[in-house]
Amino acid sequence: MKNKPLQSFGGLALFLIALGAPCHASAAETGALDPGHKVVIQVSSADPEVQNLALNNASNLQQLLGMDNVKIEVVAYGPGLSILTGESKMPERVQSLEAQGVRFSACHVTMLGIERRTGHLPKLIDGVVVVPGGVVRIIDLQQRGWSYIRP
Repeated sequence: MKNKPLQSFGGLALFLIALGAPCHASAAETGALDPGHKVVIQVSSADPEVQNLALNNASNLQQLLGMDNVKIEVVAYGPGLSILTGESKMPERVQSLEAQGVRFSACHVTMLGIERRTGHLPKLIDGVVVVPGGVVRIIDLQQRGWSYIRP
């Protein structure tokens, strides 16, 4: 049997392991995608600092893991829904992150509560998706293996 030159990283890794050399290659180094990075970020506070931190978390995750290597969903409910409405102090950031693939979900239960108090549904920032319930959405994503962050 003829010896073949190593033609792939996998072959090289096996060769190095056989020699006892350490072999530490991250997904970024090998160009491999890691579809396992899925993160849901909860926003349930009207505090602009907390809301800004949630957006920073999303932005930092994309920068550190690579935009194509992480799925991020920001779920807003209760007082936190303000981040996704005309009351938002940072609508441009929300729209920018949405354009970069971050999904923003608004709780329909919270929206109905606002409608009962004010007589109208809140106007959401373009690109926001309405989910039946924010807490239920978070539970669903966690059951499907998503990591949970609450800033």
